[in-house]
Parts: sequence; structure tokens; C-alpha cells
Amino acid sequence: MNRRPTFLTAATFATAAALTLSACGGGADDSGDNDKIPGADTGKTSTPASPSTPVSGERPKIDLPSDLTYTFEWPKSGDKDEDAVLADSQQFIKAVDMAIAEQDPLGKAYRFYSEGEAAAGSQKFIQEFVDYKDRITGAKRYFNANVKINSDGTAAFIYCEDQNKAYNKSLKTGKTDVTPASKDNFVLYSSRLRANKQGVWVTETLTSQRGSAACQS
Repeated sequence: MNRRPTFLTAATFATAAALTLSACGGGADDSGDNDKIPGADTGKTSTPASPSTPVSGERPKIDLPSDLTYTFEWPKSGDKDEDAVLADSQQFIKAVDMAIAEQDPLGKAYRFYSEGEAAAGSQKFIQEFVDYKDRITGAKRYFNANVKINSDGTAAFIYCEDQNKAYNKSLKTGKTDVTPASKDNFVLYSSRLRANKQGVWVTETLTSQRGSAACQS
């Protein structure tokens, strides 16, 4: 592998959830290519996080570096299930970043909030940061959330992320790789979740599209 990891390609793990991209606003064209899975072209093999990882009733503590902050502009809808999807998705996002900070591709927290393809993709993504001894610093903003509870019990969730103030930080040198603002730093995500026996909304699939016009309107 001849490139450093970029969190811009985070979470491109599976097929898209059954919502149109226009649900996030801006009428994005969904014909564009999704981001490639980080590390997929490295020739490395690894054991994916088990899709049947047991989930206990006690939620894991999310402990993140003080120099990494989040803004979730996701107003509650008042619907119990929709608001639970928002809350558990926030925890999943933070849990992946915590695993990166702890350099632990098999971190228990992100596997608490994910299964199957999303868990396996998260492991590959985290492993790339581990290989380069990098983590994420700065500020991440999430907005334009759209949740739909499907008749089969799953939830389709689309949201946007602004990564213009978030950067890679080397754990070797302590230096932060500050990159210029770019439209490619706006990412559209689409996920499918399902409530498990413990009532946790677990992310099963997750895809992303960088530079999405739907997240820049």
C-alpha cells in the first residue's frame, strides 16, 4: 500500500439503503461511483469482525481524544424508533473513531453497533489507520438526516458529513496533516439498520459518496 489512509473514504462497505439520494436535499445524481473500501487493493487478508458478535445489554463507553469533536445537526422527530436510529448511529460513528484512536481493528464498541458487512468494512477501514499509525483529529459535522422505518423492521438512514475541519494526525510524530477545504470533504452516507434483541439499532450496511451535491446545498 503506497498511500496514507483518508477518512474521506470511510464506511463504503455494502449496498445502499432503500432511500433516494434526493432525500438528503439537493437532488444528487446517484449514478456516480461509490468510494472504494480502504485497503481493498493492498492484497492483505484479514478476518472480518463476526456478524454474529454477541451484544450485551450494557452499552460500551465511548472515550475519544479531546481534540476530536462532533456536531450532530440531527433534530429529533418525536418518533421513538426514528430517534433511536439517530442516537445509535451517532454512537457507531464515534465508536469507529475510538477504535482508530486506540489502534484496535477489533474494538468492541463499534462491533456493538454494527454487524455483517458494516462491521467487516469498519475493521478494514480501521486497520488502514493502524498500518499508518494515524488517527483523526479536528471537528466533524453531521447534518441532513433522513430516517425511514421500513415494513420489514429495518431502518433506512441517509445523512451528510462535513469533514473540512477534520484531519489525519500521525501517532509517530504528533503532526497533523492539515488539508485545504474541498467539496470532496462533503460525504453522503446511506445505511440500513435493524433493531437487535437488546433494542439497539445495529448498522448492517453502509455506503458513502464523496463530493455529493446533496450535501452542499
